Amino acid sequence: MSHELCRKACRVLLCPSLCLSVAVAFAAGQVSQQAAGKNAQSASAPTAVASSPETSNYVGAETCKTCHEEIYNAWAKTPHWKTTLNTKGGPSKQGCEGCHGPGADHVAGGGDKTKIFVFEGKSRQETSARCLTCHGEAHEQSHFAESAHSSSDVGCLDCHSPHHAKEKEFLLAQEQPQLCYGCHISAKADFAKPYHHRVNEGLVQCVDCHNPHGTATVRQLRSLPSGDAICYRCHVDKQGPFVYEHVPVKTEGCSSCHSPHGSTNPKLLNVMPVNMLCLQCHTFSTTLTAGGPIGPAHNQSAKYQACTMCHTQIHGSNFSDVFFK
Repeated sequence: MSHELCRKACRVLLCPSLCLSVAVAFAAGQVSQQAAGKNAQSASAPTAVASSPETSNYVGAETCKTCHEEIYNAWAKTPHWKTTLNTKGGPSKQGCEGCHGPGADHVAGGGDKTKIFVFEGKSRQETSARCLTCHGEAHEQSHFAESAHSSSDVGCLDCHSPHHAKEKEFLLAQEQPQLCYGCHISAKADFAKPYHHRVNEGLVQCVDCHNPHGTATVRQLRSLPSGDAICYRCHVDKQGPFVYEHVPVKTEGCSSCHSPHGSTNPKLLNVMPVNMLCLQCHTFSTTLTAGGPIGPAHNQSAKYQACTMCHTQIHGSNFSDVFFK
């Protein structure tokens, strides 16, 4: 009913209020039709995106499973299963294609390996770059490009196995510490010495002290934010700060006196007996040493061999400048 017809009907019926009601209803109908049209347009928008050429190149992990069921089942038990099924990143971050790239051409080619990224046969730089597209921004792997492992041509797949990991955590290709011992033979020998950090016993791991993906410090050590030695994470009582600091502890670090992996000497000392270790710095030479001990003469051949019998707080003291207490 048009607005003009509504007015004529109202004159006949002598009911202006009816005219107003009909006009309001007519206007509301027009608005609802416009809203319905907009909703239809917005509902059709995702369909256009979903059918874009880029999206259509991805076939989904279930399609991969039809040919690679064994690998698929092994992958389904790994942390990658959960993370790559995250739909927020789109098809390029999901399933098998999150690592191997879109698989439509691979499937259409009857399994043609040249139509998809295959890790086998690729250089370590290529495979590592593929992994770092997701892991490169993580704090743990942020220094990998500058790490000793990277500069020594060690890639991600030398230590990690995305499909057949031997450890659930970190997708390691072999259990620690045997994985590290494969290259670090000297460290393996140190941990076999009588006095050693209990890595072989499983109480300490290599990655507790070292970040294999690289750090901004030497030996890829996990230094604390304050810059203190990594040793203080366990040996808190040696950290200080002390009123009287033993200079080598702060300038050269724990390794100036201790062998961190293992030693034939008690307390992982580099040299025995103790006085020989101390005399490496505390001699009467006037150059490059700390100078001879202050006070009465010390009979190094007998009574005063172990300096720490008196200088008990050798790592630092709050009461004595010669570390007596």
